[in-house]
Amino acid sequence: MAASWEDEKVTEASNDSFVAIKIDTKSEACLQFSQIYPVVCVPSSFFIGDSGIPLEVIAGSISADELVKRIHKVQQMHLLRGETTVANGSQSESSVSSPSASFEPNDTSENSQSRNVEFCQTPLTSPGTKSDTATGGETSSHAAPSQEPSECSNQRPAEDLTVRVERLTKKLEERREEKRKEEEQREIKKEIERRKTGKEMLDYKRKQEEELTKRMLEERNREKAEDRAARERIKQQIALDRAERAARFAKTKEEVEAAKAAALLAKQAETEGKRESYARERSTVARIQFRLPDGSSFTNQFPSDAPLEEARQFAIQTVGSTYGNFSLATMFPRREFTKEDYKKKLLDLELAPSASVVLLPTSVRTPSPEPSNPASSSKSEKREPVRKRVLEKRGEDFKKEGKIYRLRTQDDGEDENNTWNGNSTQQM
Repeated sequence: MAASWEDEKVTEASNDSFVAIKIDTKSEACLQFSQIYPVVCVPSSFFIGDSGIPLEVIAGSISADELVKRIHKVQQMHLLRGETTVANGSQSESSVSSPSASFEPNDTSENSQSRNVEFCQTPLTSPGTKSDTATGGETSSHAAPSQEPSECSNQRPAEDLTVRVERLTKKLEERREEKRKEEEQREIKKEIERRKTGKEMLDYKRKQEEELTKRMLEERNREKAEDRAARERIKQQIALDRAERAARFAKTKEEVEAAKAAALLAKQAETEGKRESYARERSTVARIQFRLPDGSSFTNQFPSDAPLEEARQFAIQTVGSTYGNFSLATMFPRREFTKEDYKKKLLDLELAPSASVVLLPTSVRTPSPEPSNPASSSKSEKREPVRKRVLEKRGEDFKKEGKIYRLRTQDDGEDENNTWNGNSTQQM
């Protein structure tokens, strides 16, 4: 059939009135074409008019002369049906099934009258210049095995083109919908596989981490067990060494016990000796802190067997006549020392090894003896104003409540003038 379409007679006969279209049997275009014009066998040639009705169908292969006769017959049928040519009108088409997957329109004439379509089994080359037909193709996968008769009717009953187009459109939509659903199913499957793979990866990583943690714990426990066993072995060895040493140096159990008791007594005696020596060292020295009424203090060390009078004399030498006569007292516990206490030792008064003593000024002053000479009297007269000023200053700095002296503050004046009732509220 390919040789027939490439013949020069066929080319001249179909040069001015036909448009050739070549369709591959495995292409989507062939499937769409077969929905409108059933393809009985391959190769097949369809001559289609402007109205879409097949004018002639050639099934199988024929000679070039027979093909020329069929072409002239189609032209006559077209004229008899009243499909006259129109200048600048529609052009005829000729479609041929070929192995290629693309449409190959050839040269078209201005006055086309019909469409020529051919399906062939063997691949053919396109016709020469100004040829409106093309051949070639393979057996369509969509053609049924039963559709293999060598002869088919030349004409098919005309069907309504609109119905066929609607049917084809519906089938195409169904096919698109099926493809879309298939694509969705594929995407869903891919997503499921992806999630499954991700979950498996997470499970695998978690298992690896758990195994690693388990191995680390086992290794740590094994190391601890080995350390404990090593310590136990060392302890056992030490115990054995001690037992051997004790057995070597002590022949009997009584000697061993006596040695242990002697060692314990020696240790206790040594401890007691150290304790007594430490107590003696602490008891030999008394560190006294003297706290003055103005808040200042000074410290000195005395022998623990020294009388309290020695500490008082040291305070008098250090303070001088700044506070006049004063007595010594401890605050914790509260105790004011008397004249009899000044003769006692610091150790007896519990002022060793350290203590804090407060200087308490007294208002009663001992009368000074009359000066034996005028020089001493003049000195005493000079000292009187100084002592008076000291006493006045001392009265301003200190406040005496019974035998308790305390420092004055800025709020003392207001507190003295205020009274307090039973529920801790203040009355002016």
